[in-house]
Amino acid sequence: MSVARDLQPLFDPASVAVVGASDDPRKWGNWLARRALRGEHRRTVSLVNRAGGEILSRPAWRSLTELPQGAELVVIAVPASALEQTVEEALTVGARAIVAITAGTTGGRLDGELAARVRAAGAVLLGPNCLGVYDAASELELVSNDLPPGTIGLLSQSGNLALEVGLLARETGLGFSRFVSLGNQADVEAAELIEALAEHDRTEAIALYVEDFRDGRAFTRAAAAATACGKPVVLLTIDRHAATERAVRSHTGALASDSAAIDAACRAAGIERVRTPSDLVDLVQGLIRTTPPQGRSVAVLADGGGHGGIAASLATAAGLELPELEPQTVAALRAELPDTAACSNPVDLAGGGEQDIRTFERAARVLLRSGEVDAVLMTGYFGGYAEYGDLFGDSEVAVGEALALASRAAGRPLVTQTMHADTPGADALRRSGAPVYRTIEQATRVLARLVRRAEHGRQQQWPDAVPSLPAPATAVTDHEYGGVRALLERGGVPFSAQRTVASLSDARAAAVAIGYPVVLKAVGQLHKSDAGGVALGLRDEAALIRAFADIADSLQPPAFSVEAMAPTADGVELLIGTRWDARFGPIALVGLGGIYTEVMRDVVVALAPVAEEQAAEMLRSLRAWPLLAGARGRPPLDSDAAAAALAALTRFAAKHPELAEVEVNPLLVLARGAVALDARAVPASRPATPEDRHESTRSNDRWSSPTPSASAS
Repeated sequence: MSVARDLQPLFDPASVAVVGASDDPRKWGNWLARRALRGEHRRTVSLVNRAGGEILSRPAWRSLTELPQGAELVVIAVPASALEQTVEEALTVGARAIVAITAGTTGGRLDGELAARVRAAGAVLLGPNCLGVYDAASELELVSNDLPPGTIGLLSQSGNLALEVGLLARETGLGFSRFVSLGNQADVEAAELIEALAEHDRTEAIALYVEDFRDGRAFTRAAAAATACGKPVVLLTIDRHAATERAVRSHTGALASDSAAIDAACRAAGIERVRTPSDLVDLVQGLIRTTPPQGRSVAVLADGGGHGGIAASLATAAGLELPELEPQTVAALRAELPDTAACSNPVDLAGGGEQDIRTFERAARVLLRSGEVDAVLMTGYFGGYAEYGDLFGDSEVAVGEALALASRAAGRPLVTQTMHADTPGADALRRSGAPVYRTIEQATRVLARLVRRAEHGRQQQWPDAVPSLPAPATAVTDHEYGGVRALLERGGVPFSAQRTVASLSDARAAAVAIGYPVVLKAVGQLHKSDAGGVALGLRDEAALIRAFADIADSLQPPAFSVEAMAPTADGVELLIGTRWDARFGPIALVGLGGIYTEVMRDVVVALAPVAEEQAAEMLRSLRAWPLLAGARGRPPLDSDAAAAALAALTRFAAKHPELAEVEVNPLLVLARGAVALDARAVPASRPATPEDRHESTRSNDRWSSPTPSASAS
């Protein structure tokens, strides 16, 4: 949002009215009224039902206009046919915030009219079609189900999914500082609420389930600002394909943005993207309860060889490093552990825990203080020794507290997996500030994410990574190959020499002017190589004549392009390009190019336009980067020239919203310089506008790569 609005009445109102309140325990009006009354000692709560009478042993008013003192916040649970009238009544009695639980609205004209009316009155509208709002500190519970209190700010466009997150959070001792059900986002959108949570003292982390990002750039900037002030943002969303699109449309009338665009936003803002509700809770637990690791070195501490071996294997596969411990550290461990213990890495207590539960604490302290590792991954049976008697149980709680304290004192994370994750010992670890997981897969996955996040964060200045869009330039009307090529060249993308011709005689003259060998291309073909529309390495006039005849006979193109033959064997071919997304604007992409683009799917995405420094970082994130850096004794290629070409293309594309896609494929990167060998542009059905954040967009498989090399997923 361009202007910050006062959301205090939404979270801590002086008075609340529940419209549609009911004595029927099967109805929303009953669930909302009962929970609203829990905060009656904090605020005035009025129950409204057109039948009047008494509800939940309280007098019921027939309409909002009968309330003697109005209501600062009005929550509406009435049929869709009565929504407009109820909103008008709420504004009439001075409501500053309205929560529209009411479902059945289309998300179109009615939502827009309601939002405009509410904004004109200086109020805010949450919903329609939402689950409500919750604030632990103000004891505001305008939701259908009980939620655990805690320090997570949760925003969700799905009510039931939010309830599942609540159940999972409760199991790990986590809960919510605030919860907001987004619904249709007719007025209050996710970006505005992220800003509010970033400023909320009781919120430590922000968790999101979003289907429609609305203004994607505003969303990304809000998340970047939250990340910059130390509040991590974890996003659960869905990849777009036919089945998910149907599900989203039927649920909220929203449309998911392409996965690649979401990945670009996550990368820019430091958002952690997850795929399931359990992954969301697992990662939030790690983010809240640990110190960020300073590197990839990990020590595994186990009380059994099996757990230690599996943990070490999974950690290594996740990209973590298990260094061999220095002799002095091994000696310190041997002094604290039984003779049967293994004091390498993994460290195996070998039954030491059941002999003396404090061997966990002593071993962990040695490892955390050694300075040789950045984190300790503890795995196995901790928490289960209480089965052997009360003495073990009390000791496990004390050791759990001591372990968490040792982690904080050392400034290094201790991440624990135990088969007894629901015991007092495990709870003591969590309560004292160390994450605990039921499976070793969860623990290693989270630790690896924390390491990658710390590495990315050290390279990034989040608020500066969300680029502003330049003013649109004069619209491109010539979308043919030659016209697009000329525009990109003027914009700073280097091309080889080229002439567009219509006849064989013109082609012969162009080849002489350019100099053999040349390339002959069919103009007007989208994928020229696949269609047989490209002839390479034509070394003389005879070869040119044969190629011209073959292409003319098979494709009958309207024109031909004669170009200088580039030394392709001496370089690496990349794809660089942009696509306009209806929510996030232009998205930049770089990947392995030429005929390998669709096969390898080695791509990195970012919000466009990108500066040359960011373009260079994108190149370094490719799996194919060693080919550019100089692999197996080959000389390094001019990656700076490639970065400059990518940056120039994105600057051009960002000025031209009338172009849905702009692409150079391939961009040949050489030892000195880079040269574009082909280009294309796809016009949009109409130029993009700010209102496009409420419109649909079509998927494109190339740009929705399932696993971009350096995405935030």
